[in-house]
Amino acid sequence: MNDQQLLRYSRHILVDEIGIEGQEKLLASHALIIGAGGLGSPAALYLASAGIGTLSIADGDTVELSNLQRQILHTEARIGQTKTTSAQAALSIVNPECRVLPLPRLAGAALNEAVAKADIVLDCSDNFTTRYALNRVCVSLKKPLVSGAAIKLSGQLFVMDPRQPDAPCYACLYPEDSSDEELRCATTGILAPLTGVIGCMQAAEAIKLLTGFGTPASGLQRYDALSGQWSKSKVRKDPNCKVCTK
Repeated sequence: MNDQQLLRYSRHILVDEIGIEGQEKLLASHALIIGAGGLGSPAALYLASAGIGTLSIADGDTVELSNLQRQILHTEARIGQTKTTSAQAALSIVNPECRVLPLPRLAGAALNEAVAKADIVLDCSDNFTTRYALNRVCVSLKKPLVSGAAIKLSGQLFVMDPRQPDAPCYACLYPEDSSDEELRCATTGILAPLTGVIGCMQAAEAIKLLTGFGTPASGLQRYDALSGQWSKSKVRKDPNCKVCTK
Protein backbone atom coordinates (compact mmCIF):
# COMPACT_ATOMS: atom_id res chain seq x y z
CA MET A 1 0.00 0.00 0.00
CA ASN A 2 1.11 3.54 -0.69
CA ASP A 3 0.91 6.40 1.80
CA GLN A 4 -2.53 7.51 0.60
CA GLN A 5 -3.92 4.01 1.02
CA LEU A 6 -2.37 3.67 4.47
CA LEU A 7 -4.18 6.85 5.47
CA ARG A 8 -7.47 6.01 3.76
CA TYR A 9 -7.69 2.58 5.38
CA SER A 10 -5.96 3.47 8.65
CA ARG A 11 -9.04 2.77 10.78
CA HIS A 12 -9.23 -0.73 9.35
CA ILE A 13 -5.52 -1.26 9.86
CA LEU A 14 -5.87 -0.28 13.52
CA VAL A 15 -8.29 -3.18 14.05
CA ASP A 16 -6.07 -6.05 15.19
CA GLU A 17 -8.15 -8.66 13.39
CA ILE A 18 -7.68 -6.86 10.06
CA GLY A 19 -4.36 -5.00 10.11
CA ILE A 20 -2.24 -4.35 7.04
CA GLU A 21 -2.42 -7.98 5.92
CA GLY A 22 -6.20 -8.04 5.99
CA GLN A 23 -6.48 -4.72 4.18
CA GLU A 24 -4.14 -5.94 1.47
CA LYS A 25 -6.39 -8.98 1.01
CA LEU A 26 -9.35 -6.67 0.52
CA LEU A 27 -7.48 -4.59 -2.03
CA ALA A 28 -6.71 -7.76 -3.98
CA SER A 29 -10.25 -9.15 -3.74
CA HIS A 30 -13.06 -9.32 -6.27
CA ALA A 31 -16.66 -9.32 -5.04
CA LEU A 32 -19.75 -9.93 -7.15
CA ILE A 33 -23.04 -8.34 -6.09
CA ILE A 34 -26.24 -9.61 -7.70
CA GLY A 35 -28.75 -6.78 -7.50
CA ALA A 36 -28.16 -3.03 -7.23
CA GLY A 37 -31.32 -2.27 -5.27
CA GLY A 38 -32.17 -1.92 -1.60
CA LEU A 39 -29.69 -4.52 -0.35
CA GLY A 40 -27.06 -4.10 -3.03
CA SER A 41 -26.82 -0.35 -2.44
CA PRO A 42 -25.47 -0.37 1.15
CA ALA A 43 -23.48 -3.55 0.51
CA ALA A 44 -21.73 -1.98 -2.48
CA LEU A 45 -21.11 1.34 -0.74
CA TYR A 46 -19.45 -0.30 2.24
CA LEU A 47 -17.43 -2.78 0.23
CA ALA A 48 -16.14 -0.01 -2.03
CA SER A 49 -15.32 2.29 0.87
CA ALA A 50 -13.66 -0.61 2.73
CA GLY A 51 -11.22 -1.09 -0.14
CA ILE A 52 -12.46 -4.01 -2.24
CA GLY A 53 -10.22 -3.98 -5.30
CA THR A 54 -12.83 -5.04 -7.86
CA LEU A 55 -16.60 -4.91 -7.49
CA SER A 56 -18.82 -6.46 -10.16
CA ILE A 57 -22.47 -5.43 -9.93
CA ALA A 58 -25.15 -7.23 -11.94
CA ASP A 59 -28.65 -5.86 -12.47
CA GLY A 60 -30.95 -5.50 -15.47
CA ASP A 61 -33.24 -2.74 -14.20
CA THR A 62 -33.26 1.04 -14.60
CA VAL A 63 -33.58 3.61 -11.82
CA GLU A 64 -37.16 4.66 -11.02
CA LEU A 65 -38.51 7.28 -8.64
CA SER A 66 -40.01 4.61 -6.37
CA ASN A 67 -36.52 3.10 -5.86
CA LEU A 68 -35.13 6.19 -4.16
CA GLN A 69 -36.88 5.59 -0.82
CA ARG A 70 -34.37 2.84 -0.02
CA GLN A 71 -31.89 2.30 -2.89
CA ILE A 72 -29.27 4.75 -1.69
CA LEU A 73 -26.83 4.23 -4.59
CA HIS A 74 -29.19 6.11 -6.89
CA THR A 75 -30.39 9.70 -7.21
CA GLU A 76 -33.26 11.55 -8.84
CA ALA A 77 -30.83 12.90 -11.45
CA ARG A 78 -30.09 9.33 -12.58
CA ILE A 79 -33.69 8.19 -13.07
CA GLY A 80 -33.84 6.26 -16.35
CA GLN A 81 -30.23 5.12 -16.21
CA THR A 82 -29.42 1.47 -15.71
CA LYS A 83 -28.90 0.74 -12.04
CA THR A 84 -25.40 -0.57 -12.71
CA THR A 85 -24.37 2.64 -14.50
CA SER A 86 -25.82 4.66 -11.64
CA ALA A 87 -24.00 2.45 -9.13
CA GLN A 88 -20.72 2.89 -10.97
CA ALA A 89 -21.11 6.67 -10.85
CA ALA A 90 -21.91 6.66 -7.13
CA LEU A 91 -19.09 4.32 -6.18
CA SER A 92 -16.50 6.24 -8.19
CA ILE A 93 -17.18 9.19 -5.88
CA VAL A 94 -16.99 7.08 -2.71
CA ASN A 95 -13.70 5.41 -3.67
CA PRO A 96 -12.10 6.09 -7.08
CA GLU A 97 -9.62 3.26 -6.41
CA CYS A 98 -12.34 0.62 -6.47
CA ARG A 99 -12.71 -0.91 -9.94
CA VAL A 100 -16.46 -1.22 -10.59
CA LEU A 101 -17.65 -3.51 -13.37
CA PRO A 102 -21.33 -3.03 -14.38
CA LEU A 103 -22.97 -6.22 -15.63
CA PRO A 104 -26.45 -6.94 -17.04
CA ARG A 105 -28.85 -9.41 -15.47
CA LEU A 106 -26.96 -12.71 -15.44
CA ALA A 107 -28.10 -16.22 -16.31
CA GLY A 108 -26.65 -19.43 -17.71
CA ALA A 109 -23.06 -19.29 -18.93
CA ALA A 110 -22.76 -15.57 -18.15
CA LEU A 111 -23.64 -16.21 -14.50
CA ASN A 112 -21.12 -19.04 -14.29
CA GLU A 113 -18.41 -16.85 -15.77
CA ALA A 114 -19.08 -13.94 -13.42
CA VAL A 115 -19.11 -16.14 -10.32
CA ALA A 116 -15.93 -17.92 -11.42
CA LYS A 117 -14.08 -14.60 -11.57
CA ALA A 118 -15.18 -13.50 -8.09
CA ASP A 119 -13.74 -14.39 -4.69
CA ILE A 120 -17.11 -13.94 -2.98
CA VAL A 121 -20.72 -13.43 -4.06
CA LEU A 122 -23.45 -11.36 -2.41
CA ASP A 123 -27.02 -12.29 -3.27
CA CYS A 124 -28.96 -9.02 -3.10
CA SER A 125 -31.63 -10.15 -5.56
CA ASP A 126 -35.37 -10.16 -4.96
CA ASN A 127 -36.62 -13.42 -6.45
CA PHE A 128 -36.23 -17.15 -5.85
CA THR A 129 -35.35 -17.94 -9.47
CA THR A 130 -32.17 -15.87 -9.24
CA ARG A 131 -31.35 -17.10 -5.74
CA TYR A 132 -31.64 -20.75 -6.70
CA ALA A 133 -29.57 -20.31 -9.86
CA LEU A 134 -26.89 -18.39 -7.97
CA ASN A 135 -26.82 -20.99 -5.20
CA ARG A 136 -26.30 -23.80 -7.70
CA VAL A 137 -23.39 -22.01 -9.37
CA CYS A 138 -21.73 -21.09 -6.06
CA VAL A 139 -21.99 -24.69 -4.85
CA SER A 140 -20.56 -25.97 -8.13
CA LEU A 141 -17.64 -23.51 -8.11
CA LYS A 142 -17.19 -23.57 -4.31
CA LYS A 143 -17.61 -19.83 -3.93
CA PRO A 144 -18.80 -18.36 -0.61
CA LEU A 145 -22.23 -16.77 -0.85
CA VAL A 146 -23.75 -14.16 1.46
CA SER A 147 -27.49 -14.07 0.95
CA GLY A 148 -29.80 -11.33 2.19
CA ALA A 149 -33.52 -10.63 1.97
CA ALA A 150 -35.82 -7.95 3.29
CA ILE A 151 -39.56 -7.34 3.03
CA LYS A 152 -42.05 -5.24 4.98
CA LEU A 153 -40.51 -5.14 8.50
CA SER A 154 -38.44 -8.35 8.39
CA GLY A 155 -34.98 -9.13 7.13
CA GLN A 156 -32.79 -12.21 7.00
CA LEU A 157 -29.15 -13.12 6.47
CA PHE A 158 -27.72 -16.48 5.43
CA VAL A 159 -24.02 -17.20 4.85
CA MET A 160 -23.00 -20.25 2.84
CA ASP A 161 -19.44 -21.44 2.35
CA PRO A 162 -19.31 -24.56 0.13
CA ARG A 163 -15.57 -24.82 0.76
CA GLN A 164 -16.59 -26.35 4.10
CA PRO A 165 -17.71 -30.00 3.69
CA ASP A 166 -20.65 -29.84 6.09
CA ALA A 167 -21.92 -26.40 5.07
CA PRO A 168 -25.60 -26.23 4.07
CA CYS A 169 -26.59 -24.38 0.92
CA TYR A 170 -29.54 -22.12 0.16
CA ALA A 171 -31.52 -25.09 -1.16
CA CYS A 172 -31.07 -26.87 2.19
CA LEU A 173 -32.84 -23.88 3.75
CA TYR A 174 -35.44 -23.36 1.01
CA PRO A 175 -35.73 -26.47 -1.22
CA GLU A 176 -36.17 -25.64 -4.87
CA ASP A 177 -39.40 -27.60 -5.10
CA SER A 178 -40.97 -25.84 -2.09
CA SER A 179 -44.09 -23.72 -2.45
CA ASP A 180 -42.97 -20.74 -0.37
CA GLU A 181 -44.82 -17.61 -1.43
CA GLU A 182 -42.60 -15.06 -3.15
CA LEU A 183 -43.08 -11.51 -1.90
CA ARG A 184 -41.98 -8.33 -3.68
CA CYS A 185 -41.44 -4.83 -2.29
CA ALA A 186 -43.53 -3.43 -5.15
CA THR A 187 -46.65 -5.15 -3.84
CA THR A 188 -45.99 -5.49 -0.09
CA GLY A 189 -43.87 -2.45 0.85
CA ILE A 190 -40.71 -2.23 2.92
CA LEU A 191 -39.17 -0.09 5.66
CA ALA A 192 -36.32 1.80 4.01
CA PRO A 193 -33.62 1.41 6.73
CA LEU A 194 -34.30 -2.34 6.93
CA THR A 195 -32.49 -2.83 3.63
CA GLY A 196 -29.57 -0.89 5.11
CA VAL A 197 -29.42 -3.18 8.15
CA ILE A 198 -29.30 -6.35 6.07
CA GLY A 199 -27.12 -4.96 3.28
CA CYS A 200 -24.55 -3.71 5.80
CA MET A 201 -24.52 -7.11 7.49
CA GLN A 202 -23.88 -8.71 4.11
CA ALA A 203 -20.90 -6.40 3.56
CA ALA A 204 -19.53 -7.17 7.03
CA GLU A 205 -19.79 -10.92 6.50
CA ALA A 206 -18.16 -10.62 3.08
CA ILE A 207 -15.22 -8.70 4.55
CA LYS A 208 -14.81 -11.33 7.27
CA LEU A 209 -14.71 -14.14 4.72
CA LEU A 210 -12.29 -12.30 2.45
CA THR A 211 -9.85 -11.38 5.19
CA GLY A 212 -10.26 -14.54 7.25
CA PHE A 213 -10.97 -12.97 10.63
CA GLY A 214 -13.77 -13.91 12.99
CA THR A 215 -16.42 -16.56 12.42
CA PRO A 216 -19.01 -16.32 9.64
CA ALA A 217 -22.59 -15.86 10.81
CA SER A 218 -24.09 -19.30 11.25
CA GLY A 219 -27.60 -20.47 10.59
CA LEU A 220 -30.42 -18.23 9.44
CA GLN A 221 -30.26 -14.80 11.07
CA ARG A 222 -33.58 -12.93 11.22
CA TYR A 223 -34.17 -9.29 12.11
CA ASP A 224 -37.60 -8.04 13.19
CA ALA A 225 -37.69 -4.26 12.78
CA LEU A 226 -41.00 -4.09 14.63
CA SER A 227 -39.41 -5.27 17.87
CA GLY A 228 -35.76 -4.49 17.08
CA GLN A 229 -34.82 -8.10 17.87
CA TRP A 230 -32.53 -10.61 16.13
CA SER A 231 -33.18 -14.34 16.20
CA LYS A 232 -31.22 -17.29 14.84
CA SER A 233 -32.22 -20.73 13.56
CA LYS A 234 -29.80 -23.59 12.98
CA VAL A 235 -29.54 -24.80 9.39
CA ARG A 236 -28.01 -28.21 8.77
CA LYS A 237 -26.85 -29.71 5.52
CA ASP A 238 -29.77 -31.66 4.06
CA PRO A 239 -28.61 -35.20 3.20
CA ASN A 240 -31.26 -35.25 0.48
CA CYS A 241 -30.46 -31.82 -0.98
CA LYS A 242 -30.45 -32.00 -4.77
CA VAL A 243 -27.87 -29.20 -5.03
CA CYS A 244 -25.11 -29.73 -2.49
CA THR A 245 -25.42 -33.42 -1.58
CA LYS A 246 -24.08 -35.88 -4.11
